[in-house]
Amino acid sequence: MMPRLAALLAACTILHVNLRAQPAAAPAFTLDQVLSFPFPDNLVASPTGSRIAWTFNERGARNIYIADGPAFQPRRLTPYTVDDGQELTNLSFARDGRTIVYVRGGDHGANWDADGNVQPNPTSVPVAAHMQVFSIAATEEATPRSLGDGDQPAIAPTGDRVAFVRDRRIWIAPIDGSKPAEQAFFARGISESPTWSPDGRSLAFVSNRDDHSFIGIFTEAVTPIRYLAVSTSRDASPMWSLEGREIAFVRQPGRGGVPASPLVQQPQPWSIVVADAKPAEKANDGGFESWRSGRALVDSVPRTEGGANLHWAADDHLVFLSYQDGWPHLYAIHHPGEGGKPTLLTPGPFMVEHVSLTPDRRFLVYSANTGGDPRDIDRRHLFKVPVDGSTPPVPLTRGTGVEWSPVVTGDGQTVAFLGSTAQRPPLPAVVPMTGGEPRLLAANRIGGSFPTAQLVAPEPITFRSSDGLEIHGQVFKTVGGDARKPAIVYVHGGPPRQMLLGFHYMGYYANDYAANQYLASRGFVVLSVNYRLGIGYGFAFHHPEHAGQRGASEYLDVAAAGRYLQSRPDVDAKRVGIWGGSYGGYLAALALGRNSDIFAAGVDIHGVHDRIPAVNPDALARAIAGDGISETEYRQALKVAYESSPISAVPTWRSPVLLVHGDDDRNVQFHHTVDLKQRLLAKMVRVEELVIADDIHDFLLFRTWRTVTTATGDFFERQLKRAATSQP
Repeated sequence: MMPRLAALLAACTILHVNLRAQPAAAPAFTLDQVLSFPFPDNLVASPTGSRIAWTFNERGARNIYIADGPAFQPRRLTPYTVDDGQELTNLSFARDGRTIVYVRGGDHGANWDADGNVQPNPTSVPVAAHMQVFSIAATEEATPRSLGDGDQPAIAPTGDRVAFVRDRRIWIAPIDGSKPAEQAFFARGISESPTWSPDGRSLAFVSNRDDHSFIGIFTEAVTPIRYLAVSTSRDASPMWSLEGREIAFVRQPGRGGVPASPLVQQPQPWSIVVADAKPAEKANDGGFESWRSGRALVDSVPRTEGGANLHWAADDHLVFLSYQDGWPHLYAIHHPGEGGKPTLLTPGPFMVEHVSLTPDRRFLVYSANTGGDPRDIDRRHLFKVPVDGSTPPVPLTRGTGVEWSPVVTGDGQTVAFLGSTAQRPPLPAVVPMTGGEPRLLAANRIGGSFPTAQLVAPEPITFRSSDGLEIHGQVFKTVGGDARKPAIVYVHGGPPRQMLLGFHYMGYYANDYAANQYLASRGFVVLSVNYRLGIGYGFAFHHPEHAGQRGASEYLDVAAAGRYLQSRPDVDAKRVGIWGGSYGGYLAALALGRNSDIFAAGVDIHGVHDRIPAVNPDALARAIAGDGISETEYRQALKVAYESSPISAVPTWRSPVLLVHGDDDRNVQFHHTVDLKQRLLAKMVRVEELVIADDIHDFLLFRTWRTVTTATGDFFERQLKRAATSQP
């Protein structure tokens, strides 16, 4: 044997022995354990008494749970036992609290319907899936009763009927399912958002007619539908006054006008109109414009939770949410039919989210990212404030947890909410309306194998982007292990989201939070970055210049996150990865293409890869004709959109990637992944793929989440850990 070859074999043998003698440390917990938590959602309170209800997703089996005060002992109401991928949404109580109506099936986070409005079928059963409205008695031995295919159910105040949307029309069925549903009326366009009058005799709805929409009122088959203050505008969100005499609604301009540059964000002004709900002699009384926004970008209609959050409150107050002072805050107009000046109810540098009214409609209860700790900007706590603004907001919760989705029981005594901590997954909880110590409900639903004690409390950090903007993030890291660890940047989707110092209030991101905990347990330093375009840090952060298809300025923050990790003494600068889903997948792909020198490997889950379709193609002919924008400016917009796309960065892409996508995705077209893979293969980039047949964007099946997260962890183990330790 040649001496050089013998020496090489000896070195390899020594390396092999050393690796076997020093195996990688076993994880403190398994991925299956950390993903096993039940996720609560859809919390509602009965209009009377102390009853509350919510849904639990327990490893894919979704059910309604119910609890009665003062003990609030939870019990399961529905009989679903398998991971079948059928959503449970739209919970509501009948007025007496004895019946719950809900929707089973569908994809309520979708951006578009599938062809033929085919419902998701993630289990690939050879029978078409349905989205159905059900009612169920709130008793021990209850059986769900189908009211028919449909969505958006609204229970009549009389408690005997349910209106809902089916095939873009409004139908009505008896709440006990004793007769088939019947179409309530015919109207042009798409009829949606049914809303009963307080006496249950009339039904307001939105008549969507593409470039404009009306608010209609239906009473009975022999009475013509009445449309309120008809115009060329887009009207939505009808809200009855407490006596049923008036309806308030949100008005935005109809679609059209001189085309504007795709390179510049355009304001989205809006107003609140109050119209007489009773028949009038005039065909169109025009309504009364109670409030009008400004025309600056900051005056745009809010795109945070609940949108305008329009509520008709006690003593003739109309409550709404606006970003006009740079933060999403609650305002109230006294006597809105007379156009009073709005009163700011929630002043301060924080965002308001998850808003509800007390049963007497005199107080608002809401979540906000503020409190006594500066780190609360990355949390949510609960507050209450009177609708007349007579006293300042009062905190209901505080501390190191995260609380959201408050509702007040029908007796006005208790606030129920959902909440989590850094180590404890979300659970329902209750706190007295007067304040006090919160009490957790259904804690026994978290199995004994869930690794609460092994989870870390993420460290809040800030760093500067290359243009000087301060960026917030959370670092997950376990003690021990290598002195210089591999690291991963996690990029959330949305993008109007904010990752928090605890389990998230959206199921998608609660799962991702658990995945980041798992990666940290495997020896990775994980940085979850809250890049610009996200919520929680004010309007300018939420609506930055040159973002998205206008220049992807948010990528500066992602690159800065990678460089921050490289600068840490506990991180191996050559072993930094990146992962994210949806918009996070887009930014992960952009990172791998633009900066393979920073990001050594990445996982791109249902990401957007081509931004050119986001530039309105209908404007091209007008640009050529000189209507509004020039052809040169339009072509520049297309060029910027292309350069903001991961496909433009394929020539400099060197790092291996795992592409993950469900092929029934109704938020990001599956073709984005098909196309990117072919481009990468042509450039000899190492590509792995995981395609989930028939599942959607927000994976419906628990086993899909487990498969995707397992593949993500395994990929980073191979690319950032095993590959490094196998080098001689």
